[in-house]
Amino acid sequence: MKKVTKAVIPAAGFGTRMLPFTKAVPKELIPLVDTPVLQYVVQEAVDSGAEDILVIISPGKEAVTRHFFPAVELEKRLSESGKDALYAQMQKINNLANIKYVYQYELNGLGDAVSLAEDFAGSDPCMVLLGDTVMDSFSSLPVAGQLVEVYEKYGSSVVALTEVAKDKVSSYGIGAGQEISPAVLKLDTLVEKPRPEDAPGNLAVAARYLFTPGIFKALKQISRGVNGEMQLTDAVVELMGSEPVFGCRIAGKRFDLGSAAGFVAANVEFALRRPELQEILGRQIIDILKEKNILKQ
Repeated sequence: MKKVTKAVIPAAGFGTRMLPFTKAVPKELIPLVDTPVLQYVVQEAVDSGAEDILVIISPGKEAVTRHFFPAVELEKRLSESGKDALYAQMQKINNLANIKYVYQYELNGLGDAVSLAEDFAGSDPCMVLLGDTVMDSFSSLPVAGQLVEVYEKYGSSVVALTEVAKDKVSSYGIGAGQEISPAVLKLDTLVEKPRPEDAPGNLAVAARYLFTPGIFKALKQISRGVNGEMQLTDAVVELMGSEPVFGCRIAGKRFDLGSAAGFVAANVEFALRRPELQEILGRQIIDILKEKNILKQ
C-alpha cells in the first residue's frame, strides 16, 4: 500500500455566494480572523502527511498563488525592523509544502476539477480537500488525517461524512452503508442532494476525500449533468462498482466559509478562541445583542 503524500485542493469557483467581495478576491483567501481559509486547508493537508499539493485555480485567481510565494521586500522589511514573529510566520507559509497549480479554464463542476489532477496523482492515492471549507478536528488527527487512517487500514477510497439535520439533507451528498468498525461505513449508497423524504439517511459528505487512482477512470465513465458539469458524487458512485468505498464519520466540525452566514459565524468562533481577542470581543458581542434586543438585559 502506497503512503499518502499528495493532496489536491479545488479552488477554481467564482464564490458567488460571497459577492461583491469575491469579485476581486478569491473566496479561498477570505480571512478567518487574520489567516486565509486556504492556508488552513493547506496546513491540514500537510499535517495529514501531504508533501506535494496541487491547487486547482481558474483565470483571475492568481492571488492564490502569490500567497504561498515568498514576498521578498515584505520579508526583508520585517526582518530589518525586528518583527521576528511576523517574519517567522511568512517563512512558514513559504515552506509549508511543494505547491503546484493548474488551471480549470471552464468551470464544469467539481468532478471536472478533480480530473485535472490525474497526471499529478499518477498511480498514487491522494487526498482531496475543498478549498473554501475549514475543518476543526476533535481528534489528535486532522480530519484529512482521519481519512488517511481509514485508507491505511482498508486500502481503498474514503469519503468524509458528518451528521446534518434531516431538513438540510437536500443541500448535500448523502451516504449510507454498513458500519464495519466504529465511525467507518462501507458505502452502498451515495445520493447528491436528495429530497428529505428520499434521503437514505443524514450522513452528509463533508468536503474531504481520499481517492485511489481509480477515481480518474470513474470520472471518464460518468455522463455530464446540468450545465455540462461533472459531479464528483457520480464518479464516487461509479467507483463503488469497481472497488469498496468507505465513509468515515469524522470527529470534527465543518466551517463552510463560502456563505456570509458561515463566514461570520466561523470568524466569531475562531476569534473567541484567542486570548487576546476573547474578552473584548465577547463584551462587544453581548453589547450588540442587548442593543438589538436579541439578548435580554
